[in-house]
Amino acid sequence: MQDMTDFAPFQQRRNRLVEKMKHGIAVIPTAPEVARNADTHYDYRHDSHFHYLTGFAEPEAVLVLIAGDRMESILFCREKNPEREVWDGFRYGPDGASEKFGFDAAYPIAQLDEKLAELLGNQPALFYPVGADASWDASLLKLREAVKAKSRSGIRAPSEIRDVRELLDEMRLLKDGFEQDIMRRAAAISCGAHRRAMCFTRPGQFEYEVEAELLHEFCRHGARQPAYTSIVAGGANACTLHYVGNDARLNDGDLLLIDAGCELDSYASDITRTFPVNGKFSPAQKDVYEIVLAAQAAAISAARPGNLWVAPHDAALRVLAQGFIDLKLCQGSVESVLESESYKQFYMHRTGHWLGMDVHDVGEYKIGDQWRPLQVGMTLTVEPGCYIRPSDSVPKALWNIGIRIEDDVLITAKGNEVLTQDAPKTVKEIEEVMRHE
Repeated sequence: MQDMTDFAPFQQRRNRLVEKMKHGIAVIPTAPEVARNADTHYDYRHDSHFHYLTGFAEPEAVLVLIAGDRMESILFCREKNPEREVWDGFRYGPDGASEKFGFDAAYPIAQLDEKLAELLGNQPALFYPVGADASWDASLLKLREAVKAKSRSGIRAPSEIRDVRELLDEMRLLKDGFEQDIMRRAAAISCGAHRRAMCFTRPGQFEYEVEAELLHEFCRHGARQPAYTSIVAGGANACTLHYVGNDARLNDGDLLLIDAGCELDSYASDITRTFPVNGKFSPAQKDVYEIVLAAQAAAISAARPGNLWVAPHDAALRVLAQGFIDLKLCQGSVESVLESESYKQFYMHRTGHWLGMDVHDVGEYKIGDQWRPLQVGMTLTVEPGCYIRPSDSVPKALWNIGIRIEDDVLITAKGNEVLTQDAPKTVKEIEEVMRHE
């Protein structure tokens, strides 16, 4: 697990954000706790932006950064409370948090409004996640008006309001070495979980039984939560992109698509593998699988520095289009299939997304009207697929075949690193794993 005795990476990020702000004050709250029912809450998960800058995982906390002639990082958090700690567990408290996480100052969360009213004074700009939470919008605007009321005393309120996420999203898009190491560990755990699922799966089981194997493997390696709700989709269910029912019986002769990854130390992994429930691909299943696998190989090859974000998608599309023609799913030339978008009947999503603290991580895909170039430190998924629903225009042997193959790819100076390469992927690897393990 993450060693919080080293707060240097978080302190460095705070310093970088302050440099980008130049002058002003940033107010960045963590996520609130959410009630699940009358007297319990959902498992708490902090706000990603807040945690990126602090490493602090407790609820009821706010980070304040001041940029300009005076540079300061301040945390507001819950006070120590021995009685509540008996029930709910350890709290750092302001003093403990300041020492442990390297803040310049820390105060009880109950003092937030009072202190913020002082700190906002004479700051030229206010940075916060504009529009993310209506209550925060109202609270900060009210405090700003209170500061404006002091104008006769020579105290000015911030004249500019900016969305701090514009700066943070770009920072988070490039993963530093600290982040890359965590993501490699998360990927390794998830690779093991997919291998375990292949070894476990047999006809007659239910999808949720396989899901339990994934969660067990995550948890026993310290990844207490999945990064997203696992998709365990047998047979026709694999043709529903966001299927999460996970309650159907697995039938002999069907494929099983598993889209699942763990979250480790706040970072996501995201892997999809598709394999036969009985351990042996049918000829038709193998034909489709090999096309998707070739499309993914082409896309991964195109994921390198200097190429545009869209390059892996375009590379995958050309392979898929030719494959769909070969399978008699689409008619005409590759160019005509791409131009008419007839392929979208069988492949209707993009080939990847940014990956990081959020499974669909932050960061723009275009700069202005142009796709952005890939840079060293960016991490993305590469996930082409093929989903063939029953249709009069489709050969019956291909009905209800749903295949997606997804890996996590880090852009490096030499090209890329496939973080999830240890999850069995070729037909030979998958059949050997399911036969021998």
